[in-house]
Amino acid sequence: SRLLIGHVRKKSRVWKSRLSLYIQPSLGSCSVIMSTRRHSAHQSTGQSPQTKRKKRNGLLERLAEGPVVSDGSYCFVLERRGYVKSGYWTPEAVLEHSHAVTGLHKEFARAGADVTQAFTFAGSEDKLAAHGNTAAADFGVDNINSEACRLAWEIADQYGTLVAAGLSPTPSYREGKGKAAVQREFRAQTNIFAKHDVDFMIVEFFGHLEEMLWAIEVCRDMRKPIAASMCIGPEGDNDGNTPGQCAVAMARAGVDVVGVNCMFDPSTSLKTMKLMKEALSEAGLKTYLMCQPMAYHTPDVNKFGLAAAPEYPFALEPRLLTRWDMHNFAREAYELGVRYIGGCCGME
Repeated sequence: SRLLIGHVRKKSRVWKSRLSLYIQPSLGSCSVIMSTRRHSAHQSTGQSPQTKRKKRNGLLERLAEGPVVSDGSYCFVLERRGYVKSGYWTPEAVLEHSHAVTGLHKEFARAGADVTQAFTFAGSEDKLAAHGNTAAADFGVDNINSEACRLAWEIADQYGTLVAAGLSPTPSYREGKGKAAVQREFRAQTNIFAKHDVDFMIVEFFGHLEEMLWAIEVCRDMRKPIAASMCIGPEGDNDGNTPGQCAVAMARAGVDVVGVNCMFDPSTSLKTMKLMKEALSEAGLKTYLMCQPMAYHTPDVNKFGLAAAPEYPFALEPRLLTRWDMHNFAREAYELGVRYIGGCCGME
């Protein structure tokens, strides 16, 4: 079923945002896809990532025109479908079960997503080898990230979506190995993303501002637009930085889009976004805002979000948001000034 989330007038032009949500009773899951424009598929061009493509508007041009709606959850959806290992949450499914990843990309694109995000979350070599995971040894960081980009481009070429690749937190940071070691992990991925000429970078799920800034520094070498989202609530990051301090630091580091993703529900995430927006305004900084919350209610969790809930990760269904919850989120996000609107874990 499809819900109309309203008409927004901007400079005498009307932007229609749509919110689509599908219920899968057999899986006990609530799935959501938001759309700002309708895409129509054509036959695959068979283009490789290195093939010259027809010029089209990039992320910043599209944001200037109106809201950009991202796709949704990959880790949680693919885990529930049996293709990702819970606990690891790593993306070797792009090689082991490429049909499942491509199918999910297509579901999002057909519903009207403007972005196809390559499944590169937790794709650093140290993460692929952490806690007994053998993905790094079995497949290799280059092969996993390269195939993730290829699969994303396969769908983007059919539906006209933008391809994003992402960086996420590393075990090397948690283990205190220092900036050089952490950035080596990031650079091993961005070198692959550059070869595949992704449209823009997403730096997401960071709970430490310092690691976020190290990731942004590496991404800037790619000379692509950067969307940066902290995994924090209104209390701030794990080191005591407030949401406003995080937003200002990211903006000053040179990113184009600032916001939050994951671990908190829409209501909590929008509270965090309001604090970020106020701080950016006070600092005289102008940047686009993004918000990609979870599809689960989290009013009772601590600053670490849903991961601290006793139901995590296998008994979350009672916390699922309704279609109306998502309808309200999209409208409230837009009215707050958020222009990159999407979802994280649980959004389908």
